[in-house]
Amino acid sequence: MRPLWLAGGFYIICFVALGILQTTAELVGGPAFSSTREALFQWLSLASVVFATWIMLRKVEKLPWSSAGLDRGALNPLTVVTGAALGAFTIGIASLLLLAGHMLRIDRTVPGSWWGEAGHSALVLLPAAFFEELFIHGYLFSVLRRFAGWRLALIVTSLVFGLLHVWNPGADAESILAVVVAGFFLGAILLATRSLYAAGAAHFAWNWVMAAALHIAVSGIASADVDYRTVETGPDWLTGGVWGPEGGVAAVALMFVGIFYLYARSLRRMEWKG
Repeated sequence: MRPLWLAGGFYIICFVALGILQTTAELVGGPAFSSTREALFQWLSLASVVFATWIMLRKVEKLPWSSAGLDRGALNPLTVVTGAALGAFTIGIASLLLLAGHMLRIDRTVPGSWWGEAGHSALVLLPAAFFEELFIHGYLFSVLRRFAGWRLALIVTSLVFGLLHVWNPGADAESILAVVVAGFFLGAILLATRSLYAAGAAHFAWNWVMAAALHIAVSGIASADVDYRTVETGPDWLTGGVWGPEGGVAAVALMFVGIFYLYARSLRRMEWKG
């Protein structure tokens, strides 16, 4: 029962910390909080999960940051950039193939500041990506890996990752299964690099390519469409439909390629000790 108590304690601390931070921000910020609510909420969520990780990993279990892939070595620039490249190229290549096959189309829209929207997307998507990675592939993954092995940790966290998206707009069985595969993909990056920073960078780059570069939905959530937007014209099972390209077979197939590549290349590193 120890893993359940540890995971439960982690999530209780996380939600309590978020509630305190959000309430404080509303009281102190007033109208300013309302105008920046979306981005600020993501940063407060990230702060809460960092705090919960610190409490459980360092103070309760007294383990090194490396047990969750959060040590200084895991922050190696090459490792982080590699993670970002894996995320960006996987969804980018899938989308380019769909565009080349006329399954996606780019339409012109109202002119605006592309760089401004790209910067705003980064401001929101960066903390959101690292929050989700810490929330699923951070302390929880560490506990499951140490008590039950990396295989079960990968399966459980990937299923949880998929279920967390059930309430997103346009969610259906196919899109949730695709998100479960994305959970395996991000978990494989963590295992191959032993760096949660690399997994977070992959997650961020993946979402940024869709939202800022393609101007298409990210997990069912519409993105801004300054200057242009990408719309799906092919069958939903292939393009992802309203969910975005990550929900289609094209992206899932590329994720499987990435998973098998990481597994074959880094099988020995999967056996993570400590």
